Amino acid sequence: MESFEIETGGRTEFVDITDRVRSAAVRSGKKRGCVFVYVPHTTAGITINEHADPDVADDIRRTLDRLVPWDGPYRHCEGNAAAHVKASLLGHCAVVPLEGGALALGTWQGIFFAEFDGPRRRRVLVQVIGE
Repeated sequence: MESFEIETGGRTEFVDITDRVRSAAVRSGKKRGCVFVYVPHTTAGITINEHADPDVADDIRRTLDRLVPWDGPYRHCEGNAAAHVKASLLGHCAVVPLEGGALALGTWQGIFFAEFDGPRRRRVLVQVIGE
């Protein structure tokens, strides 16, 4: 398993990690299987979506901010309940098929790390399973 760190600069931020995940897949030497991407944090997530147009990630961020406002009527007393809810909505992992040693993503797809409680230093784990 490989891991890498991400340093975020804002409370909510989407970081395209496609190239870093792709590099981990190539280093594995495996040609076929799947790539498991996981974030071991309760206020961050992983998603796959369009990465050709940065407005898409911004639209997702703004929509999540409207759906789950930072100052909502939460019972969690640490002040970051919205971050926990947003991370749960997105999820903490993604699985991408590996074909011919390459990520089998769609033409416009990219893998994003989603920060909801930044700025922070975070870790992403990548496990390549296959042959």
